[in-house]
Amino acid sequence: MGQSDIFDGLNEFLAIAKRLSVRKAALDMGKTPGAVSLALQRLEHRLGAPLFHRTTRRMSLTETGEHLLQQIAPAAQIIATSFEDVAQSAKLPTGTLKLIVERLALPHVLEPLLPAFREAWPNIHIDITVSNRHENFVSEGYDAGIMIGSYIEQDMIAIRLSPPFRWAVFGSPEYFQKYGKPKKTQDLEQHECIRFRRPEKGDVYRWEFIEDNENKKFEPRGLITVNDGELMRSLAVRGAGLIYSSTFHTSRELANGSLDAALLDLSPGNDGLFLYFSRAARNQPKLRAFIDLCSELITT
Repeated sequence: MGQSDIFDGLNEFLAIAKRLSVRKAALDMGKTPGAVSLALQRLEHRLGAPLFHRTTRRMSLTETGEHLLQQIAPAAQIIATSFEDVAQSAKLPTGTLKLIVERLALPHVLEPLLPAFREAWPNIHIDITVSNRHENFVSEGYDAGIMIGSYIEQDMIAIRLSPPFRWAVFGSPEYFQKYGKPKKTQDLEQHECIRFRRPEKGDVYRWEFIEDNENKKFEPRGLITVNDGELMRSLAVRGAGLIYSSTFHTSRELANGSLDAALLDLSPGNDGLFLYFSRAARNQPKLRAFIDLCSELITT
């Protein structure tokens, strides 16, 4: 007897035993009476014994039928309950939420959000990788990432996590007092620029502007090249040169007056930090729970 044959007809048998009627069992199962009757006949043929007494008016279990019912009814109930439990648990957030997060997002987004998420979903494990290199997002099995919007692949779904911010040139008040503020992109050629080598690509980032209704990219010239944003901002605060950054990255320095902005009116647009994920992952309960909390954080 094949494995698939073991359960063949058992559902029909249980339905008929409950109703003592093929017609009513068929209605319960959404099948035709003929299909239910045929399944019962096949089961009886396999067992080599009748399971019901049949008359024109009523049905009743035979001794063999009673014995079979006593044996399988509890197991059938356990199986049905197990299916219900699995179906219910599939709707609840469980498992490990694997995130890859740009370092910038730690103080501004992740650190304020994580305690609330842990309190709401204490059984979800959280695995966080802090990195600006997200090119292996899919192959390394991340559920979601947090990154600057302009770097996110177009086939991803993205949800804003920060207020819009603008890109500009920044320097210390002392630097601007000594060398003056650039008024247009051409003025930057007369300034010491601190260049930023992108860790994820290895290239030196070109400064982007919109000037005279045209997109312009400026190749910064300077004696210092770094691949760390924190170091870049620290050097600018100390007057070592000008940097290209955003009002979000430099929010702390702008607030305490250690950096000032230039060419802000030439900003290429409003960017921001975004939570992003693939369309295939969007309906995972654990990710939905994180998305909902992120949305709540942004709207409050």
